[in-house]
Amino acid sequence: MTENKIIPADKLVRVTFQPEGKTVEFEFGTLPYDHHGKPMSFLDVAENFDIFLDHACGGACACTTCHLWIKAGDPGISEADDDEIDRLDMAADQQLNSRLGCQAVITRPGSYVVEIPRWNRNYVSEGKPLTLAEGK
Repeated sequence: MTENKIIPADKLVRVTFQPEGKTVEFEFGTLPYDHHGKPMSFLDVAENFDIFLDHACGGACACTTCHLWIKAGDPGISEADDDEIDRLDMAADQQLNSRLGCQAVITRPGSYVVEIPRWNRNYVSEGKPLTLAEGK
């Protein structure tokens, strides 16, 4: 998406999806909305860059399949609303940094690292195979 375009440092968004270690970069405010979760959510970013993040409900905050852990970048991410908090109560292995990928929205340029829990990475869903790194 940004192969030939230099992004000004003050507008750069860099998201790394763990454990695969796949990093994507784009200019803040320019990401096309792919209608998966909220605009600029981690699910929306993943869908725009063909990164597999399961979302059985289509990103409507009606399940927990897009549960992920925020590893870095907290200040630039929207706060969880009551609906997301209620839904997260049903998520497996909830941690203090747990969020739903469809609801956690990037609110400003910066670097973000999120981890998709191992138990939440299905091998095939919605026709998209997940590529696991060797030894993972």
